[in-house]
Amino acid sequence: MISAERFEKIKTLLSYRQPDLTVLMDNVNKPHNLSAIVRSCDAVGIETVHAVSTDDVIKDRQRAARGANKWVNLVLHDDINHACAALRKQGMQILVAHFKEGAVNFRSIDYTVPTAIVMGAELYGPSSSAVSKADHLIYVPMHGMVESLNVSVAAAIILFEAQRQRTDAGLYNEPRLKPGDIKKRLFELAYPSVSKKLREQARSYPELDDKGNIIR
Repeated sequence: MISAERFEKIKTLLSYRQPDLTVLMDNVNKPHNLSAIVRSCDAVGIETVHAVSTDDVIKDRQRAARGANKWVNLVLHDDINHACAALRKQGMQILVAHFKEGAVNFRSIDYTVPTAIVMGAELYGPSSSAVSKADHLIYVPMHGMVESLNVSVAAAIILFEAQRQRTDAGLYNEPRLKPGDIKKRLFELAYPSVSKKLREQARSYPELDDKGNIIR
């Protein structure tokens, strides 16, 4: 059984979710960076995060990150082309964080439209395939000796600019997830172990009352 207070917190969380804003991690591999990016995504209301890996070790780390945060969905892809195609199908613009000729200040972008932000691997940055798929290359202006930010720090800075713009545009004022998706996620977040068993048995979720109790 879930407390009424916790149930209301989960309902509030879902009311702020932004289904048309996401991050795609392109071979990001360090566990602390994976976890930090997912936490930042949760903080700005992202419902689903994506990750690509060409290495089995990185895939295992990404799977671990998926299991460590139940508040955000993490979808794993085998290659960047498949991931970008899936995001394009959702009507998202693709922004790749990469400082090179043609890149624009990240604050000059409109984040109120459906947006996927691609963050590259720690040492090498985004793959050439990711760069080729970009609508815009973006960078965070810096005025010190350090040439680049930690990938999780850069992701957080960009995400909170997206949050600022979306707040100003009123996109957090009304629930943006579909009613059916809210109902599904509400049960999964309120009863994670029960929902896991039901999924394994290919059974539908039961109804919940206004206080979060299962209606038998």
